[in-house]
Amino acid sequence: MMPLSECRLYAFVDTAHLAGRSPQEVARQLCDGGSDLIQLRAKNSSAAEIRRLAEAILPVATRADVRLVINDHPQIAAAVEAPFCHLGQEDFFGAGCTHVSQLAPLAGRLKLGLSTHSPAQAERAIAAGAEYIAIGPVYATGTKPAAQPVTLDYVRWAASTVKIPWFAIGGINLQNLDDILAAGARRIGVVSAILDAPDIVEACRKFKNRLLSAPV
Repeated sequence: MMPLSECRLYAFVDTAHLAGRSPQEVARQLCDGGSDLIQLRAKNSSAAEIRRLAEAILPVATRADVRLVINDHPQIAAAVEAPFCHLGQEDFFGAGCTHVSQLAPLAGRLKLGLSTHSPAQAERAIAAGAEYIAIGPVYATGTKPAAQPVTLDYVRWAASTVKIPWFAIGGINLQNLDDILAAGARRIGVVSAILDAPDIVEACRKFKNRLLSAPV
C-alpha cells in the first residue's frame, strides 16, 4: 500500500447511502474508482452487524491495496485486523483518552484517525498521536446535519500548519472542489457526492483525477 502521505481520496461505505446495494459491491466500485482509503460508517447498526460488514468489506479493500477504516469501534477494527479506526472528539477525548497508546492492547497494531473541528482540536489530536486528522465539516452536510461548517479558513490554517496527513471533509463535491484545492487541501473525504452519484466508479475517478492534477 502507498504511504498515507500519498493518499488523496478517502471514500466511504456508509450504510445510510447504500440504497439497497451490497456493501461489498460498493466497496469494490470505490476501489475500482481509485479510492485510497475506505471508511465503514454504520451509525445505526449494532456492533455485531458492523463486525459482519467489516469482515465482508476488508477482503475487497485488501485485494485492491486500499486501507479499510472502521468508524467508532476500535475493538472491532482490531478484531478483524483492519489497519485503521476513526474516532470523533467525543469518542476519544470525551472517553478520557489523551494519547493513542491508551487504547492498548490495540495500540501498536491499530492506527487511529481523529475528527477535528478547530485548530485547537487539531493540535490536541496531533499531540495525542493520531496518524491522520480530518478537517471539517468544511461545508454544511447532511451526513452531520448538526455540525457547524468550519469554512475554508480552517482548511487554509491546516495547509500552512499541519505536518501529518490531513483530509478536508464535509459537503465536498465536484463544484466546490476547486475552492478546497485553492485553500491548500490535497486530500479529501467524500461521502454523498460519490455514494449518491449515478456511477460510483466514474465519480471516484473524477475526484481522483482532479486531486492528482493539483500541484503538490
